[in-house]
Amino acid sequence: MKHAFVTGGGGDIGAAIGVRAAAAGYRVTLVDQDGTRAQARAEKLAGAIGLQCDVTDEKSVEAALDAAEAKTGSVPDLVVNCAGIGRFAPLMDQDIADFRRVIDVNLVAGFVVGRAAARRMVKRGSGSIVNITSINGVHPAPNSGAYPAAKRGFAALTELMAVEWGPLGIRVNSVAPGFIDAGISAPFFANPAVRNLRSQAVPTRRLGLAEDIANAVVFLGSDDASYINGQELVVDGGASRALLALLPREAPTK
Repeated sequence: MKHAFVTGGGGDIGAAIGVRAAAAGYRVTLVDQDGTRAQARAEKLAGAIGLQCDVTDEKSVEAALDAAEAKTGSVPDLVVNCAGIGRFAPLMDQDIADFRRVIDVNLVAGFVVGRAAARRMVKRGSGSIVNITSINGVHPAPNSGAYPAAKRGFAALTELMAVEWGPLGIRVNSVAPGFIDAGISAPFFANPAVRNLRSQAVPTRRLGLAEDIANAVVFLGSDDASYINGQELVVDGGASRALLALLPREAPTK
């Protein structure tokens, strides 16, 4: 049985990735800063493991990978870097400590986890890593603080990982969620007016679900995507392509 290792596994999107991976035949390890939350999510999946892990700390990451390997009997076939935080504020008001923390969790941790996993995968000669970026890294939103910079950097890191590790049998891609009604974005949609405006701004006329991201992640990790490497898959219902559709325009004359 293949093994999927998901960071941020206590959150909505990480947990959904775990559910989808389990359905695809993986034995799942969910890790999270909050070990209790990871364990609670894991208990809902047959054979899944929930572990505490600080993804910014090398020793914690190695310990989690060691524990997961000991319990599953295998190095992860799929590693998903889903751990992330936001400290949203106008740049002129952004606290330096918050800025650094966002970079650390959303970018540096992806390197820490990715490198640790790749060093294990390379011994087997195969593996897939999927990093969670954001359309905020493609089109930065005002008052997002360090978040767009971290996610843009993570997309570039994904490309570098793919180039360096592809010859070693390790594929690395990323998924950029759009307006997803889950995780750190969920509070934005608690206001019905904001929810409606955001939904109508998406060509498919709905907010995304955690399951939409999970489906994309598991596809990229599968053999069906065996020739896809170094790509960022934007999963946003077309929102990032809809600028002109949102601007006033006269109807064409006949």
